[in-house]
Amino acid sequence: MDDKLNSQQAGSMSRRGFLGSAAIAAAGLSAGVKAEEKQEQKSGKTKFKLKYAPHFRMFKEHAGDELVDQLKFIADQGFTAFEDNPMLIRPKEEQERIAKAMRELGLEMGVFVGYGLWTPTREFDEKRFVGNKKEDREFLLRRMKECVEVAKRCNAKWMTVVPGSFDPGLEWDYQTANVIENLKWCAGVCEPAGLVMVLESLNPWKDHAGMFLSKIPQAYHICKAVNSPSCKILDDLYHQQITEGNLIPNMEMAWEEIAYIQTGDNPGRKEPGTGEINYKNIFKRLHEKGYGGIIGMEHGNSMEGKAGEQAVIDAYRECDSF
Repeated sequence: MDDKLNSQQAGSMSRRGFLGSAAIAAAGLSAGVKAEEKQEQKSGKTKFKLKYAPHFRMFKEHAGDELVDQLKFIADQGFTAFEDNPMLIRPKEEQERIAKAMRELGLEMGVFVGYGLWTPTREFDEKRFVGNKKEDREFLLRRMKECVEVAKRCNAKWMTVVPGSFDPGLEWDYQTANVIENLKWCAGVCEPAGLVMVLESLNPWKDHAGMFLSKIPQAYHICKAVNSPSCKILDDLYHQQITEGNLIPNMEMAWEEIAYIQTGDNPGRKEPGTGEINYKNIFKRLHEKGYGGIIGMEHGNSMEGKAGEQAVIDAYRECDSF
C-alpha cells in the first residue's frame, strides 16, 4: 500500500511539474506573442485588414529610387498588395525582377494597364473599341495576347482597360454595341489564361473629357452584355465621386460585376482624409461584404518628403481602423 501511495504521490508531483512547466511555457509564449505584436505595431508591420496597394515612387523618400527597395518598404509597413500601371511597358527582365521580389515579400500583384494611358501607344484618344474595323480588332487581339504574357511573368490577375474615346460621328448605341462585341473578342483571349480585364470609368469633368466610359451603371451594362469572367469593373472611387457620387449604393448595385477598387480623395486626388469622401465607411462596408480583392492607391501624396509619405500610411491606418 505504501508503495502504491508513493507511486500516486510521485505521479501527482510529476503531473504538477508538467502542468507547471506547461503554464510557464504558455506564459512565455504569450509574452513572446505580445512582444512581437508590440514590435509589429511599433515598426508598422501589422497587416492591414484590406489589401491596399501602393505604387512605385509613393514612398521613395523613405526607400530610395531602387524599385525592389521600395517594395520592401511597402511590405514592411504592413501592405500586402501592390499595383503598377506601367508594367506593360517595362523591360521583360525588370518585370521578372519585380515579380520575384513580390513573391519573396508576400505582395499580391494588382492591376497593370493593358489598354489606356500606360501603354506603348497611349490609346486614350483612340476610337478602336467604339468602332468595328477589322484592323482595330486585330490590334486589340494582339494587345490582349501581349498582356497575357506580361500577366504570366508578373503573377497578375487583373489589367485595366479604358475603352478609349467616343466617336461624335456615330450614334451612341452603335458605339456601345461595338464596345461589347470587341470586349467579347478580347475576353476570348484572356479567359483561358485567367486574366481579367477591369473596365475603368473615367470622370469627364475634371480629368478625362471625351472618354466613352464614364459611369458605373454604364460599365455594369457592358459587363452584363459581355457575360465573361474576364470582363469586370474597376470602380475608381475618385472618378466616380466626381461623375456621379452615390458611391456605396452604386457599388452595391454593381457588386457582382466589380472585381477591383481604386481610391483617391476628391478634390485633389490625394490620400483619404484630404477631401470629401468618407473612406473609413467605404472600407468598413467592403470588409462587411467580404471583399477579398485589391484596393489600388491610385493617387498622389498631399505633402512632399518623408512627412508626406508617412501621412499616406497614417491615413490608411486610420481608415482601416473601423
